[in-house]
Amino acid sequence: MSVVDRKHRTAVLRATGAVAIVAALLVGALFAAIGSLNKEVYSAGGFVRQYLDALARTDTAGALELDGVMPTKAALESAGITTDLPKTLLRASVLGKITDITLVSDAESAPGVHAVVYNFDLDGESSTMHFSVQSTGKFAGVFDSWRFAESPLAQLAVTVQHESTFSVNGLTLDTRAHAVADAPASFSNEATYLAFAPARYTFSHESTLLAAAPAPVPVTTPGLTEVSVDAMPNEAFIAQVQGELNGFLDTCATQTVLQPTSCPFGITIDNRVLKAPTWSIADYPVVSLAAGDDRFEMPGTLGQAHIEVEVQSLFDGSIETRDENVPFTMGLSVSIQPGGALAIQLH
Repeated sequence: MSVVDRKHRTAVLRATGAVAIVAALLVGALFAAIGSLNKEVYSAGGFVRQYLDALARTDTAGALELDGVMPTKAALESAGITTDLPKTLLRASVLGKITDITLVSDAESAPGVHAVVYNFDLDGESSTMHFSVQSTGKFAGVFDSWRFAESPLAQLAVTVQHESTFSVNGLTLDTRAHAVADAPASFSNEATYLAFAPARYTFSHESTLLAAAPAPVPVTTPGLTEVSVDAMPNEAFIAQVQGELNGFLDTCATQTVLQPTSCPFGITIDNRVLKAPTWSIADYPVVSLAAGDDRFEMPGTLGQAHIEVEVQSLFDGSIETRDENVPFTMGLSVSIQPGGALAIQLH
């Protein structure tokens, strides 16, 4: 072998070695990158982070596309839910603000199953939520793949006391919209909705006659969350009932007899009545309403009528004017008719 050939062979060997070293470094870097991505982006915690980030930017479609977000029929049945739940609340407009998302822990709780915990702020309030995530193997042959072992969605069981409609984060819903067609009218109504968690929902009711003060409900657990909206008579309702009650008593006071017919007040006088009595109402019972079984009730409440009547004593013939208050009590029941009118029953 000539000197030239030996030099050429040496150069080729050196080049081949350099290529091998570079290839090894590249392969090592590739595996390191894959390992880093699996640890950060494609980890169980990274998978949950995708869900939380989607909610933070109100990307509800993106959140729902993640594997395992929608609960299975079997999972709902195991929770006692046998009907399809309305998805009305799975919309961006009812989501609040999720900020400061921080991974707390990501630990394997069972083979292939990870318990993931995140801290975050819901509309400025510090909150925490636990997630269960299950491995589904790898995609592209190298990257870890995951799904929610338990759906992170909540089921909000909303009971509206004494009404059917409620508002949640600015959206007004009617619980009867999902009732069967022949369901009888009910004093209180309920319905269950699928909803995103974590989220902070504020429930309220405001209508012509009823109101329920806004009540925030932070939802940071999957599964069932019970919510009660207590719609009670507002000032307009009370004023209308008070007006009806006062008008009834004023009509009673026009009767010029000692015992006004079908009225809650009257008086018995043993002496001779010389002139027809004159009635007026000194103190009207103040209306206050509490919820009964199927309507609102005012318990027996004190009022005072006033009578002026001239009487003559049967004992000595003396004449005097009775000018006094006559106490009485009365209650009532009231319900709201389908058209919005009040049906008042006095008792």
